[in-house]
Formats: sequence, structure tokens, C-alpha cells
Amino acid sequence: MIWNKEMECMGRKNMQEIQSQRLKKIVSYVYRNCPLYKAKFDSSGVKPSDVKGIKDVQKLPFTVKDDMRDSYPFGLFSSPVGEVKEIHVSSGTTGNPTVVGYTKKDLKLWSEVMARSLCCAGAEPGDRIQIAYGYGLFTGGLGFHYGALEMGLTIIPASSGQTKRQLKLMTDFKPRILGCTPSYALYMADEAREIGLDPRESSWEIGIFGAEPWSDSMRKEIEATWNMLATDVYGLSEIIGPGVAQECRHKDGLHIWSDVFYPEVVNPETGRAAGEGEAGELVITTLTKSGIPLIRYRTRDNVSITHEKCRCGRTSPRISKIRGRTDDMIVVRGINVFPSQIEHVLLAIEGTQPHYQLIVDRKAGEMDELEILVEVEEKVFSDEVRKLQVLEEKIRKEIASVLSISAKVKLVEPRTIERSEGKAKRVIDRRKL
Repeated sequence: MIWNKEMECMGRKNMQEIQSQRLKKIVSYVYRNCPLYKAKFDSSGVKPSDVKGIKDVQKLPFTVKDDMRDSYPFGLFSSPVGEVKEIHVSSGTTGNPTVVGYTKKDLKLWSEVMARSLCCAGAEPGDRIQIAYGYGLFTGGLGFHYGALEMGLTIIPASSGQTKRQLKLMTDFKPRILGCTPSYALYMADEAREIGLDPRESSWEIGIFGAEPWSDSMRKEIEATWNMLATDVYGLSEIIGPGVAQECRHKDGLHIWSDVFYPEVVNPETGRAAGEGEAGELVITTLTKSGIPLIRYRTRDNVSITHEKCRCGRTSPRISKIRGRTDDMIVVRGINVFPSQIEHVLLAIEGTQPHYQLIVDRKAGEMDELEILVEVEEKVFSDEVRKLQVLEEKIRKEIASVLSISAKVKLVEPRTIERSEGKAKRVIDRRKL
């Protein structure tokens, strides 16, 4: 089933005509209504009349997260605050958070793109969905909720946390679909086993996981653990929340709804366009939002893109799974390290569990040190010391091979690393940078 067949299966030439019309309209709109964008365009020497079609998007200046923080709270809005019907705020750790406002039109748009995403993952009208993303200022829970309402699903608005209650809801109401962070899906599996439930016998057939980077290795772990199809959903609060892109059952890239969110992939250093299939930074222009439209927003997410038609029949461009986010990236002795790279190595080694933590430190006068804590299965940890040493050495060599950096590896007992009911805390950076 395809939710919006006209837009999701449209030929590229016709789609470019729609994108061109919408780009011209949105550029004119923000220039008239948002002083910050007028100033950015004027300083770049570009005017709305210079935009004749979608290819002219490259003439426009980038928008970055600091533009949102520096204009806190309403400086980047293009509609009057009185027309905004809902406000979400990011969980920033330093400085001002980012604020996103939704007009009534924007909320309808959010419902539409999330309905497309749920349908793309395999949901059908009448299905029950357990939403274990947080509700509130975080966009995850409400984004799923609006899309599920639009599609006609039966909603169990569990929100995040209260894991035993989550498992009881699953057992009693038997929802077919689960939405949560991937790390929480594995956390719930641990809890299920503790209370005597077999995760493979759950009612969940489809998982829609996002809000944190996760690898294909972790996908396999979730699918094997829960006996479900695990799909990736992509979104970010600055753009709209979840619903920007979604994997179909073929799991061959995430379909990005390009009639609404125009994607570019650029070289993060030069800002120039990357080639088809070439890795780079995802840049998104919102073509139809009214509350806080963003022009060429730099997501800091590393992806590649393809415009080939998918086996599911959709012609929408597909982005790869996120290879890493720059806010998750750490630089150790000049090497860029993404937690997802570590995860991929660990889950390929027998005996390890998908729970790990990276600790970066720098002592006075010395170089950066990277220590990786890795949980191993109970039976492995109870083996003789020599076998543990062999496993540590194997992990260390594999990581050195993949990352070209040496790291200390420390094996720890199951459930030693602190669990999270939201985004897993993968990195502890003790350096005073």
C-alpha cells in the first residue's frame, strides 16, 4: 500500500516542476516575512527573482542550527506567532535550544508525511500501534500520533519509559507496530527476559525506529530478538520532526518526501553538491511549511542519495541510513570517530552485546585516549581469563583496522552499562576542549 501514490510515485521531471513552483513561492515568502532571511539573502547578493527553478536552490545561502539558536525564540519564524498552534523545543545541552512552531497548515502537513512514513513501513488502516517515543516538547511521540490518526490506526500512546508497563500493554493489547528508539527496543528485550517473556513471541511485527543513529548490525540484532521487521525513520525537529524519510520493507534506503522536503547532499567542507551515491552532508529545504520554513538547512547528517526507482514502486529519492551525525562524532587524535562504526564492529563479533560506551580522555601533556566499554554475554564473561583477553584483543584489532586508531577495550559484565529509556548515551568525553 502507498499512502499518496501521486506524489510518492511521480516521475522525476514532473516532480521537479512541482519543486520549482514551490521553491519560488517559499523563497519569496521568507524574504517578505522573515527579517533574518531577508538579511541573509541580501548579504549573499541573491533576490527571490533570481530563483527560476529548483536548480537555483544552490544560489541560496545555507541555514545552520546557530541561526535558530541566535534568533531564539521567534526570530526565524515567517508567520505571526499568533498563527502558531504548537511549539516544540529541542533538548539542547548548551546555549539556547532550537524552537519550532507549527501553524494549523503545518500540523496537517506533519500528519500527511507521517502517514506516508507509517504506510511505507508496512502499516495498514486499522492496525494497532504502540508509540513508545516521548510525548511533549520532543517531537517523536506527537509526530507518530498525528500520522497514526491520519492513517486510521488504533493508537496506544504509551510514551517512553515504564518498561514493564510497556510490555504489559504489548501483551494485553497486542499491537502490530512499535515505535521507539532502537536502543530502547533492545532494553525492553532485556526487561522482557527478566520477567519471563520471550521477545520472539511478541505481537510486534513491525518496528519503526529512529531518533538516534543505528547500524544494520543493530537492525539484525533487533529483528532476531523480537522476530519483527525493523525499519528506520528519519526526522529532525528543526525540519518537522519524524516523517522526513522512511524505509520501506526492502530496507534499501529511506524514501524522502521530496515534494515537501527538497534534499541535497553536499561536501561538508566546500558546500558543493556531491555526486549520485557519493557520501556527504544532507541539506534540506522545506518547500511547503509556513510557521518556520528553512532554506538549505545543514542537518550535519552524513548520507548518500539515489534517485533510482525502488522495488516498492516509489520514485521518491532515497537517502542511505545515517552514517553518523557530527554532533555524535568525536575527533580522537585527528581521526573522526562515529559510535555507529564501533557498533558495527562489535555486533559482528560473537559473544558481544549491543551495549557499549566510548570514553575519551586527555591527560596533561599527553594525546587523546579512547576506551571502549563492551558488554559481553554471561557465558563469555564466566569463561577463563585467557579467553577474555583473546576477545579483547580481537575487538581492539578490528577497531584499529576500521578506524585506523588504537583504543583500549574493556569487557564488562551484562547490564553493567547504564541503560536508557530514550537516546542511549554512547560517548563520555572527559577532555577539556
